[in-house]
Formats: sequence, C-alpha cells, structure tokens
Amino acid sequence: MNIFVVNSGSSSIKYQLFRWPAEQPVCSGLVERIGSEQATIRHKVFDLQAPEGAPPTEQFYTLPLPDHEVGLREVVRLLTEQPSGVIQDPSEIAVVGHRVVHGGEAFAATALITEEVKAEIKRLFVLVPLHNPANYLGIEVAERLFTHAQQVAVFDTAFHQTMPEHAYRYALPTALYEEQRIRKYGFHGTSHQYVAAQAAAYLDQPDARLITIHLGNGCSMAAVRGGRSLDTTMGFGPLGGLVMGTRSGDIDPSVLLHLQVQLGYTPEQVSTLLNKQSGMLGLAGSNDMRDIGRALDAGDARAALAYDLYAYRIRQYIGAYTATLNGLDAIVFTAGVGENDAMVRARVCQDMEFFGLQLDEVKNQERAPGLRDLSRPESRVRILVIPTNEELEIARQCAQLLINE
Repeated sequence: MNIFVVNSGSSSIKYQLFRWPAEQPVCSGLVERIGSEQATIRHKVFDLQAPEGAPPTEQFYTLPLPDHEVGLREVVRLLTEQPSGVIQDPSEIAVVGHRVVHGGEAFAATALITEEVKAEIKRLFVLVPLHNPANYLGIEVAERLFTHAQQVAVFDTAFHQTMPEHAYRYALPTALYEEQRIRKYGFHGTSHQYVAAQAAAYLDQPDARLITIHLGNGCSMAAVRGGRSLDTTMGFGPLGGLVMGTRSGDIDPSVLLHLQVQLGYTPEQVSTLLNKQSGMLGLAGSNDMRDIGRALDAGDARAALAYDLYAYRIRQYIGAYTATLNGLDAIVFTAGVGENDAMVRARVCQDMEFFGLQLDEVKNQERAPGLRDLSRPESRVRILVIPTNEELEIARQCAQLLINE
C-alpha cells in the first residue's frame, strides 16, 4: 500500500511516499517559494536495496510555480516519470495523509476526510490563520490529483486532547470556554507522540514519565505519561510557552495591554511583534541558532543573554512538568535545535542534579544518527536525543486508521 504524506504550508509543500508496511520512505521532497517565478523543488529517491547509509538520488531545480496545485502536479510528475519515478500512475496512491495543525476539540484522533471534516477544519481558520488555510488547500488539491486515494487528516492538536480539564482551562469566565472554546490546545502533537513512543520503547517502560522537548524555529514541551499528554507549553495558539525563533513565548498579558493602550499599537502590530519580531530574533538579532552560537563564541552579550533565557525557560518547565508527572524517567530533545545544538542541551541540563539529570559532556558533543542516550551512568533520569519524524508518524496513524475501519 502506498501512503503519500503531505504537509502543505502557506508557500511550501513537504512530502514523503511510503510503501507500507516498510517505514523507510521511497521518496521525499520539499517545494518552496510557491507563488513565485523562482520556486524550488528538492526531490530525493531512496534505493531500499542499497546498503544502510547510502545517499539518495537527489534532484534540485528552480521553476515558476504560481500556486499549490501547479506545485503538487509537478510533484506527481516526479513521482511517475523517469528518472525519478517510483510509481506508474497517481491511482497507485492508496492513502494521502495530511498534516492539519488545528483540530480543536472535535478531533482527538486521526480522521478520514469528509465534507463535514473539511467544514470543521475551515471553521478553525480563525484560530490558526497561517496554518489551517494552507493545510485545507493541500487537501483540496490532493483530492483533485489523487482521485482514487482515501484522504486522511492527522491533527497536531489531537495528541494533547488527553490533557485533564485543570490543565487545559484558563481562569477566565466560564462562558468564554463554553461558548467560544477558549482553552489550551497545544501543538507539535505529532512530533511529541512519535518521540515519546520511541523513548518508552527504548526504556522498555510503557508507563514512562517523559518530558519531550521539541526545539526548532517553533518550540514546545509536553509532559507525557504512559503515552498520554498531560500538559504542554503551547496554548490557545502556538505563541505561548518557550522562547522560540521569532515568537516571544510566555509573556505577562499586562505587556500587551500597555502596548495597545499606552503605546498605540494596533492588534495587528502586536501580533506581528509577538509572532515575527520577538524570541531569539528580538533578543539576539537572528532566529538561526547557528548564527547566535557563533556570536556567543565571539563574546556577544546579546547572544549570551538569549541563550541563557532560552535554556532558563526550558529548565523552568522541566521543574513544573516533573511535578505534573510526580517524577521523571527521561527527557527527550528533538527537532532541529534539540537534535543538533549541544550547547543548548548542556545549558538546559546544567545545575539540574536535583532532578536527576546528569549529562555526559563527551557524548553530548558527539554527532551520530538515530536515538542517542547522553546520560552519565549514575544519572537517575535518562537524557535522550531522538530525531523526530512527523511524516512517518502521520503514515503510521493513517495505516492504523484504515486497519481499524
């Protein structure tokens, strides 16, 4: 069975094709700068018979792509035509799995896409205007191109629907929850679910108490026990919690009132400030941790403060979530920064012996593929690095859904 996973962004399409039940993708790719004359496509084809570690065959080229439909049609051409083709016809795709950022309270699990499901995704546009509209567009285009396939939605918020009410409610008038559904939803759920399952299997503890730490340009943490999310740092939208690449994370609401009432900011200006001009960009002048790391090595004071604040916020949540879990078996670093930035991991684990975290500094500096245990032998809590694979998790959930149907 061929499962095609699509992650449609506002100007991009990320994709992978799995020949199930093999969990190694047959091909993958990224379409970027859709809507421009200089859009790019990077397409990789994997030889499943090649020795482990063999590089894929890769194509990269630039072309005009006015919209997502033209972009996805180009992807279909790459899937079906030689030298990159891996299928003969789009009808060979049995399932198209779509990443959808927000499922609200309606979706606590993966869902076959119907007109009713599409209507609910559309209703949630107002909550995530940068994400759900792009996800919805990807669904509509895929329905036209893969007419024989079952379309499936996998929601970022679904994993966090197991949070108890005292964790997801805000101390606002009840009517705002009952009538407007203002509450914590959480995001990055597909990533948290994937790495939590990998960690529990590694520990051989199905009921493991885990704190998963997803650090990319967007950042979030989750408290997970027995594979269930008990709390997470992102809330009503993907702005709260940790310091991120360009997002502020947690901030006193009084600041927002001051910006508008005293300084004359419009709501749109506040949104731009908090989402696009804050975080590491606001603190250090860049949202690329590699650039900030180089500035730190050069003695830049802004970079030093940014790293300190970034790690401090993570340590605070480790403390809070250890209390939520009533103990801790492992923390898991994942995503681009979590997997690759040894300095971030070292600063997060610094002075955390009380919580049982003892980092092996030599292991922390080593680079290797796959799951890594960076703990010292005497560490009571394991410190793991697990590469996330949201596309594989989406494919797994699609397959599981069809098995249960």
